[in-house]
Amino acid sequence: MTDTPTAPQPSATAPDPEKGARVVADDRAHLFHSWAAQGSVRPIPVAGAAGRYFWDYSGKRYLDFSSQFINLNIGHAHPRVVAAIKEQADEICMIASIFANDKRGEAARLIAGLAPEGLDRVFFTNGGAEANEHAVRMARMRTGRPKVLSAYRSYHGGTSTAISLTGDPRRWANEQSGSASGNVAHFFGPYLYRSHFHATTEAEECARALAHLEQVIAFEGPATIAAIVLETVVGTAGVLVPPPGYLQGVRELCDRHGILYIADEVMSGFGRTGAWFAVDHWDVTPDLITFAKGVNSGYVPLGGVIISDAVYEAFRDVTYPGGLTYSGHPLACAAAVATITAMREEGVNENAARVGRDVIGPGLRAIAQRHPSVGEVRGLGVFWAVELVRDPETREMLVPYAAGGELTRPVDEVVAACKEGGMWPVYNYNRIHVVPPCNITDEEAREGLAVLDEALHAADKYVG
Repeated sequence: MTDTPTAPQPSATAPDPEKGARVVADDRAHLFHSWAAQGSVRPIPVAGAAGRYFWDYSGKRYLDFSSQFINLNIGHAHPRVVAAIKEQADEICMIASIFANDKRGEAARLIAGLAPEGLDRVFFTNGGAEANEHAVRMARMRTGRPKVLSAYRSYHGGTSTAISLTGDPRRWANEQSGSASGNVAHFFGPYLYRSHFHATTEAEECARALAHLEQVIAFEGPATIAAIVLETVVGTAGVLVPPPGYLQGVRELCDRHGILYIADEVMSGFGRTGAWFAVDHWDVTPDLITFAKGVNSGYVPLGGVIISDAVYEAFRDVTYPGGLTYSGHPLACAAAVATITAMREEGVNENAARVGRDVIGPGLRAIAQRHPSVGEVRGLGVFWAVELVRDPETREMLVPYAAGGELTRPVDEVVAACKEGGMWPVYNYNRIHVVPPCNITDEEAREGLAVLDEALHAADKYVG
């Protein structure tokens, strides 16, 4: 797969180390970084980007195996999306959401058209956390129930409700500070490699995970539960692909107890798994779908909730008590229209599915055979994880859960080796995630895998 001829070429920016130093100086003097101890932040100043690459002011180029925050699904500086933003800026940059706008309406129509049948309306937000906030609010109002269930291995965003839904350790400090909201209970989702249910097959893991969820529902009180929020493919917390039948089982439990099923597709949507939405792989229809990130490749902030007809009817004659100044921002919606159109016409979803099946999957499995530190590789489309261990028999994690400081050194060394080799990875505790843009070429995918293959020698020395 290739970019259009007008796409800018990688490393087109001349090196300018002095400007890079000024960029870093401003950053460190005035910016407050997210999810970081401020004194430890050491940002690389980025001078430019194109396609699947970005580069710094010294001229060093990196293959973007992170898609930045797993949102740059169509790659850097896609000419059709850039042109659409410029064209929209010339026409109208901002108009309040009380007015009809052509790109806002077109974006909503296109997004609803990609969703499962019966989800026909879109509420726009500025990102994924707000999308989850509003989906939960809609569910609570629709059902008249206060409680929400979500998985321990999950990430749903950094705002009040979203961080409460989140299962990973970023929730803890927010709970300690009183920043997280209540009425959330967590459960264990399926994860065969580290099964909580002593399962040995996918079928056993699916059945036992569903039995566990059913028990949690019973103990929490079905009549108190408004919704179950579930990442279709768990993202930051492990790239966990659900076993066959699991999502259908969740849907059945929700239907049985009058609970709404919210599919968090913020990370997994818009081509990441090789389909428009990951639920398409399992033919499941949620009541609400949250999205962001890949909807316009992050070029302008945009997220939203796709709403089923039944939920929509709850607000036909009752005011929905929520809104955002920038809901459906014209620049963001123009970028979404251009992104979805380009993805369709350039076969981006098909490319992601094929590269994952024919290049990344086989490549990672071959790497696993060469490195004793690799316990498991798993994924779908361009959404993969490499799980690193100290002992392949006991499956002891290379870096402990929620570890910090010196304990993270083994994975830090792998990440440093990747960057030194010109590949920018994503990592979380004992995992390296392989999540390049959905339009990555076979050659680029092999280039990144080769760098990872070499970098994993840093992890191998900790095995045994």
